[in-house]
Amino acid sequence: MPAVTVENPLVLPRVPLPGPGAADRPVVSVTTAPAGFEGEGFPVRRAFAGVSMTALDPFIHMDQMGEVEYAPGEPKGTPWHPHRGFETVTYMIDGQMAHSDSNGGGGLITNGDTQWMTAGAGILHIETPPEQLVASGGLFHGFQLWVNLPRSMKFTDPRYQDIRAGKVALLSSDDGGALLRIIAGEVAGHSGPGSTHTPIALVHATLSPGASLTLPWRTDFNALVYALSGQGTAGPDRRPFGSGQLAVYGTGDTITLAANASQDSRSPNLDVLILGGKPIREPVVAYGPFVMNTKAEVMTAFEDYQAGRLGTIPAAHSSVRGSTE
Repeated sequence: MPAVTVENPLVLPRVPLPGPGAADRPVVSVTTAPAGFEGEGFPVRRAFAGVSMTALDPFIHMDQMGEVEYAPGEPKGTPWHPHRGFETVTYMIDGQMAHSDSNGGGGLITNGDTQWMTAGAGILHIETPPEQLVASGGLFHGFQLWVNLPRSMKFTDPRYQDIRAGKVALLSSDDGGALLRIIAGEVAGHSGPGSTHTPIALVHATLSPGASLTLPWRTDFNALVYALSGQGTAGPDRRPFGSGQLAVYGTGDTITLAANASQDSRSPNLDVLILGGKPIREPVVAYGPFVMNTKAEVMTAFEDYQAGRLGTIPAAHSSVRGSTE
């Protein structure tokens, strides 16, 4: 995985060891993400399938996109489509993805970059592989996370954040066996660059074979760990989990996970997404591209979209820029 890394993690700030009396969060469930297809037919794994909305709150949906090796002409994206009532977070690990939206946001992300789009009151957007990737084919791997907005923010103005890989905060575990990339939120006193309406934390961690990680975590946040690749264990009871599985943690002060000493040659490390947020605890009605509080609000969103009130597809787009960091 070519997301931002360092040759010697021990030069980075380190996650402090937990203090006496810190309660390690138990793992309450481990689920396996089923495979499916999104947009024009690119393969995904539905990371949150089978998990209750109560356990996920404030998150709605997450797809692992790929990992897939495209032949020339095969890369696919999504057509123009609307959103209202939440935020989409797209993190690219391998390959490239271009984005444009009706609010003027957009860009090209690759190898550790993140696009953070707040749909808010309404927006139209499109996500496509750039022409050179379609022509050449190649490896494609990333994820998209949907973050709910509270009722008071459902109709906030749309916005777009372009978060380059070089801007994420980097931390090391105490012994240097794990590298953490903080994309958003505050972890162990260090903050990521993503600006969030809903209080959350989002971390991409890489654990070397045999390494363990104990991470302090806000007690008012839920805690989820999704394995992108590799094999390991989660929680104080060392529940086995690995590639394509989601561990949901209970309450406590810290999150614990560990990488198996022996890993598959194709996945030499345990790579995980660690995420959590402050539950909104409001009714959720999610249908298609809209996440609202009531069915009537969803119907209104469809009516507004059909009437052209969620934005207009631009007649021309400024050229997307490549990552230079």
